[in-house]
Amino acid sequence: MRMLVVDAFADRPFAGNPAGVCLLRDAADPGWMQRVAAEMKHSETAFVRPLGDSGGDFELRWFTPVTEVALCGHATLASAQALYGIGMVSPDHPISFNTLKSGVLTVAREEDGALSMDFPSVPAEPTGIPEGLAEALGVPVLSAGRNAQNDRLAEVADETSVRELTPDIRALGAIDARGVIVTAAADPGREYDFVSRFFAARVLGGHGEDPVTGSAHCALAPYWAERLGRDTLTGYQASERGGHVRVALRGDRVTLSGRAVIVLDGTLNV
Repeated sequence: MRMLVVDAFADRPFAGNPAGVCLLRDAADPGWMQRVAAEMKHSETAFVRPLGDSGGDFELRWFTPVTEVALCGHATLASAQALYGIGMVSPDHPISFNTLKSGVLTVAREEDGALSMDFPSVPAEPTGIPEGLAEALGVPVLSAGRNAQNDRLAEVADETSVRELTPDIRALGAIDARGVIVTAAADPGREYDFVSRFFAARVLGGHGEDPVTGSAHCALAPYWAERLGRDTLTGYQASERGGHVRVALRGDRVTLSGRAVIVLDGTLNV
């Protein structure tokens, strides 16, 4: 079957967040999908299967190298780019992805070539700062919250603090969370409004950092919209690869927008 690698939230190869996209013809065993994801070693591998004859409806599931996840933004963006890029879906036709735990996610191509995804807003409710979080991150935490995805959101002092983080990944893995979103307002004069990084020691393995995380922006969008007084913002995820994510808060939904580039198109022989 056809397998692609797509750099999501990137306008050039080898930037943003790479995702595997496996184009299934029929339903597949979850254990087999998990083994494929472990072989691919991307933070997520997406498995896409057409539903019916409409040409725009697909089942979508996401696997890290160690587990299936309920929501993944960059691999959804990568899946849509794959379908548009190889001609399985017409560029003017929105794509509806049916997911197990996040409902129907719709992706459409914009006039400038970027892709817009309609995702649920998953705001982080304020909590106390978890014991050990600041020590694991190595910087003071100004405030903390937790959302329905079980992600912890931690605001730190400034952009430099986010960019220079060298957290203790093993200690972060002891925090009760799917992942930890670290964020701060952007420095004055930037082309973006806020910065972030995302660490998920429990589900990613290795160094535990995800390069650009769409699902984290489902929490970042309402967080910074409230603080900055605007519903349309741009975030920059300041990992080594880096990537921009445009967000627009629409009630209980968030539009996430970005570009993607197909870097590999081949055949999976198992």
